[in-house]
Formats: sequence, structure tokens, C-alpha cells
Amino acid sequence: MKEEHNNIILRGQNLTKVFGEFKANDNVNFSISKGEIHALLGENGAGKSTFVKIIYGLLKPDSGQIYWKNKVIDINGPKHARDLGIGMVFQHFSLFDSLTVLENISLAISDSEVNADLEKRIEKLSSEYGLKIDPHSRVFNLSVGEQQRVEIIRCLLQDPELLIMDEPTSVLTPQEIAKLFEVLEKLSNNGCSILFITHKLEEVRKLTTKASILRRGVNVATVNTKDHTAKSFSQMMVGHEIDDNNPKNRNINKENNLRINSLSRPSESQFSVSLKNIDIEISGGEILGIAGIAGNGQYELMEALIGEYLVDDKDTIMFNNKDLSFMKPNERRKHGLSFIPEERIGHATISSFKLSDNFYLTDYINKNSSKFGIVNNQFNKSNAENIIKNYDVRIPYENPTASSLSGGNLQKFIVGREISRAPKLLIASQPTWGVDIGAALEIRKQIINIAENGALVILISQDIDEIFMLSDIISVIYDGKLSKQFNKNKISIEQVGLLMGGSQLTDN
Repeated sequence: MKEEHNNIILRGQNLTKVFGEFKANDNVNFSISKGEIHALLGENGAGKSTFVKIIYGLLKPDSGQIYWKNKVIDINGPKHARDLGIGMVFQHFSLFDSLTVLENISLAISDSEVNADLEKRIEKLSSEYGLKIDPHSRVFNLSVGEQQRVEIIRCLLQDPELLIMDEPTSVLTPQEIAKLFEVLEKLSNNGCSILFITHKLEEVRKLTTKASILRRGVNVATVNTKDHTAKSFSQMMVGHEIDDNNPKNRNINKENNLRINSLSRPSESQFSVSLKNIDIEISGGEILGIAGIAGNGQYELMEALIGEYLVDDKDTIMFNNKDLSFMKPNERRKHGLSFIPEERIGHATISSFKLSDNFYLTDYINKNSSKFGIVNNQFNKSNAENIIKNYDVRIPYENPTASSLSGGNLQKFIVGREISRAPKLLIASQPTWGVDIGAALEIRKQIINIAENGALVILISQDIDEIFMLSDIISVIYDGKLSKQFNKNKISIEQVGLLMGGSQLTDN
């Protein structure tokens, strides 16, 4: 790890940004030295995005000052930031799929830099930093890791002295993460400062020297990362002690079982993935974690499992010796299935509906929810209130609309709604995606609890840490194919990463 530098390149003093009555940043003080790799941590809504948007010129602070190389500066926009030497790689890439690497990079730099030497400059940077990429490849043919390389190269061509990385590892395999860390270390050694935003706290300890923690818009601490653990970072982020989610040894109930037999599904468009002979077998009390990079068939598999896509052959989906293959979602619910889809708004809830109505949408098969076509509003409201209370859903007013809740609180409501039915089988896709660490911990705790009570759980997640934290059995989906099932204790994170990248493991 590079030695810490005392030469401060950027300093924010008492930075404040207010939206209406909400203080997104409240007198934030921050500094980063030349060559330093500095983590920025905090829950969703803690003020991280607002802070980096101020630094990158996307927002102007209402008060406070920014010092760049010890001079007060008013950053007038992203171009001004780039001219100063501040670059940013966003979490969601801004690339045109149909264009080549060279064409995408050409669009992002000034006209004076677009010349016959651009391709050579790309190749030189690629070689210098180990960012292997073909300038003539079209983006739609690149892996997620390769697309990130394009974004980094695009920034490096502008010779940044400060590089902001927003959740750069969220969709990478462990092997790609290791390669990215090598690149960032080399940049640091060459004097580039790096502001690293992540929710993966073990990465903070591996890569960075300092970390600043934001909570409710306030910088509550700036610490040396070597002095802290992932747990202590979490506690600083949420402001209180947190419990570990350590799964207990569970009793396996073979009578409660799911068998998927050669599930296949043709691709319906150029943007979807064909499923190819997928086999699954799990029993009550087991959590099967399905890992994979986004776009490898997770969405198509979820649709088939919950009944939004009906397979062609009988006996393909067998649950407790009942053939669910031709059953639609509500029919499957009658047999004890619950579903947590990836999309909170639109798929799991209707944004303009009250929480009581959103409860009813997935419960109207229950005679207590409605009878003879008449909705029992009191019953549905009472159930929604119980979920709000039992799952610590923070609401702005009584029986609010789904759209009025934060993402984390809406997700807690959805999880509570599905788990409150005491399902025999829970199918959850990205259950903690984009939620606060506190909400994520609570959601994971509830998933473990229902497995301890004998339910089967299929967990589809891009978060490898989450997969290993919760699962008993692990499979990987790649290009519509599902790997064999591995006992969690008999496969490593590195091996899962290889499978996520398309490599096949032997049985040894």
C-alpha cells in the first residue's frame, strides 16, 4: 500500500447543500492528499452522491468552500472539473452499445484531442495500466468489466489528478475486482488521488488508507482504515450497535422440496437470454444462492419460477410433488410460494397505490381480503400496519402510497408482506439491492429466519458477499446456464468468480 501523502490536493470546508428543508450535506469537511486512496462511506441518503456531485461540478454548494491545490475554486460544471484534473467513473456507465470503444471515447473528449494518435494513446494507456481493450470492439460485445475499462481509459486520457470511483465493483467478478485494484494502486503510485465510494466494506480495508463516513449529511468521522473492521464501519454509518447475521445450523425437511427438471426457455428478443436445461433440487431449511453478473438469465429464471412465464412441459417445476409448471403466480401462491422481485416499483408494488392496496394486490386470493367482489379495506389496512410495525418501515404518514417511501423502507415493506404469509418457498431476486446497510441487515435476518422455520429459499443476487453470507448451497448462472450446486463450504469466492466469468470448474 502506498505511503500516505500530506500534500492535500482537494479540501472541502463546511460544504452545505439544502433541498427544501432537507440538508443533504451539513457543514461537511473533507480533504484528500496527492496519491491517497480515500473511501467515502454512508447509507443511502447519507449525502455521498450530493457531496461528489459538488466536487464534480454537477451541483453548487449553498455555503462552504472548495480548495483545489490550496486555492479557493468555484467549480462551474463537469467540464470545468475535468479541466482542473478531476475525473469521475459513474456506477452506471454512459456508453453507446452500438459504437466502438474508440468512437465512445472520441465523443467524450475535446475535438482537439480527437486525431490519428487517439488510438495509439488508448493502446498505450491500456498497456501501461493493464487495461486490455480492443479500440475497435463494439461495446455490446464487451463484458461489464471491459466496459468499466473503457470508462477508466476515457478518464485517464484527460490526465486526472483526482479520480472519483462510484461503486466501481458492484457488478464485477472477484477476478475483475482484483485487477481493478491493481490499476488503482498503480494510479496511486503515480500520484493520482482516488475517492472510492463503495458499500463493500472489506474492500475499504484492502484498498484504502483513509475513510470518511457520512451520516445524515454530516461527516461523523475520518479514520485510518487499518484501525477498523467492516463491522465498526457499519456501526459508524448507522450510528448504533448492529447484530451479526450468523445463520444457525438448520434442520433439513426433505418433505418440503423443490425440483426443477431441465427448465428451458427460448430468448424472446435480442435483449433477453435463453435458459438452457436448468436443474435445481433443494429441501426445506436450505437457502440456494444463485450468483451471476446481471444479464445472464436471472430475470428470465425469476419469471419462470414465479409463473409469469409458463414452461411447455409438465413435471418441469415440481414442489412438494405438485406440478407447478402450468400455474400462474396466484395459483403458486396458494401452494405456499412468495416472491420478492428485483423491481420494487412496477413489479412488486404500484407507486400510486396505498400500502394497504399493495398488500391486497398479492393477497386477494385470501377470502379475508375480499369476498364476493367486495374488498375488506380494514383487513388489508390492518395487515399493512402490522408489516409496518414488525419490519420497522418508516412512513411519512398513515397508510402512505408506495411512492412516498424511500427505497429501503419500501423494500422492507415488500419483504415483510411476502414473509408475513409464512411461505413454504421464498424466491427473492436482489432483495437488498440499493438499500441502506441497516435495512439490508434486517432483510437478511428475515430471510434466515424463514429458512430456520423450514422454508426453502432461492436467493438470486449479484452480491457475492451476500450469497456467501446467507446461502447453504451455491450455483452460478452464466449465459442462461446454471452450474451444478456446490456446498458453500466447498467452493471459494474466487471459484464462484470464475464461474461468473464463464469458466467451468471440474468436479475435483
